[in-house]
Amino acid sequence: MDAKAGARERFTTVQDSLIALSHRIHANPELGFEEEKASTWIADMLADAGFTVQRGICDLPTAFIARAGNGPLHIGICAEYDCLPGIGHACGHNIIAAMAVGAAIAAAKVANDVGLTVSVIGTPAEEAGDGGGKILLLERGAYTGMHAAMMVHPAPFDVVDPAILACSMFEVRYTGRESHASAFPERGINAADALTVAQTAIGLLRQHIRSTDRIHGIITKGGDAPNVIPAHTAAKYIVRAKTLADLDEIKAKVVRCFEAGALATGSTLDILGGQKPYAEHVTDPEIAVLYQRNAETLGRKIRDLGSARDRAAGSTDMGNVSLVMPSIHPFIGIDSLPAVNHQPEFTAHCAMPAANKAVIDGGLAMAWTAIDLATDAKVRDRLLRRVA
Repeated sequence: MDAKAGARERFTTVQDSLIALSHRIHANPELGFEEEKASTWIADMLADAGFTVQRGICDLPTAFIARAGNGPLHIGICAEYDCLPGIGHACGHNIIAAMAVGAAIAAAKVANDVGLTVSVIGTPAEEAGDGGGKILLLERGAYTGMHAAMMVHPAPFDVVDPAILACSMFEVRYTGRESHASAFPERGINAADALTVAQTAIGLLRQHIRSTDRIHGIITKGGDAPNVIPAHTAAKYIVRAKTLADLDEIKAKVVRCFEAGALATGSTLDILGGQKPYAEHVTDPEIAVLYQRNAETLGRKIRDLGSARDRAAGSTDMGNVSLVMPSIHPFIGIDSLPAVNHQPEFTAHCAMPAANKAVIDGGLAMAWTAIDLATDAKVRDRLLRRVA
């Protein structure tokens, strides 16, 4: 039996458990850095499969690393499992986690035969937008010794090299002065007006940004009572751009818009966070070709989005991993249209039969890709030459 057949045979034995894991995480959504149930269930399943598991790594209670095999080529498979506030697993991280577990268990079956070490890195808080789990794990050495990394993300359709933007999320706070809104408005400093001025400036700025830039945010505090001049307002904003270099430029312009609000009203401005941005993702072309071949062998239909590729762009801290080591982050379709990521309707699709099929196809395609990386001499030697 060849390595891929052996991996598929092992995958088949855990297939039902993987789907059950996906549904269990889906039914118990947990926010970033609070994924106690999900991280425990994933780590337990890997431990039961014979992996050596370290929990709470790098001072992150819901992070872990699970390892099997002792071959020279070390491949990391990233698992995500946090949800979005209010709408649960509307980005399908339950599917991502189950695919990662399945891929690792299947690849581990033949790891020593083909020269692989396989690690699942449990990465919390991908949705954080600033200082996500992978960034902290990178800084603290969790990826040391790995030669390449991969994960697969649910989407409406299959894409091997999706557009992934650099992004920075930060909080804006204005401080003014309360006063009676009718009797003594002249004695107040209106922090809500400061936010209004800033949002108007950002709206005008949109004419002068690149087509690949994004600016969006929410007001988290607008005041306490309509008859009191608001002294405290706050907002959370995300700025995105094609690269980290572009991000620095557009973020500086957005910050000036917030400064304009403070200047116009006399409020004090504080900007918190945004110091650990997500990077653009750089897909490794050779690994991507291998993944696509394996996905198509399993019957997946890979889409070429053409000019629409840049329009359908999000962000992930997997981008930061891709700047450190060769990586892939393909999309796998769950037949959700017209529902798209971050909609409640997409949440529902992440526990439907097409999502279950994605768990199977995505997990097995990653396992086979890991085997290819170890057995394709050209790619293997290139990966082994890099400083891990």
